[in-house]
Amino acid sequence: MENQLFNNFLSLDIRIGTVIEVKIFEKARKPAYQVWLDFGDVGIKKSSAQITDLYSPEDLIGKQVIAVVNFPARQIADFMSECLILGIPDENGKVVLLQAERKVSNGLKIA
Repeated sequence: MENQLFNNFLSLDIRIGTVIEVKIFEKARKPAYQVWLDFGDVGIKKSSAQITDLYSPEDLIGKQVIAVVNFPARQIADFMSECLILGIPDENGKVVLLQAERKVSNGLKIA
């Protein structure tokens, strides 16, 4: 069981990317943004992210975030989300983004 859990973790492709564009996702059921991220050699991927409580679109541009890039794409309303931006709900349920302690190259894999 322990090996299986570790193998499941290793199957995740978690990388760092830079937010290059953000739009308010008006068709989402819960407040969200449409986010485009640059993952370097992996390319540009889109994500639907419910991170509107603590971040404005202007706050997000240029920010490096951590995301899972190998989940199957998921359609949300009329938008295809291609990666999952990772965050931690704070004590009030507002999502705080996971970030590197310092700037690194886009697309580097989390180790």
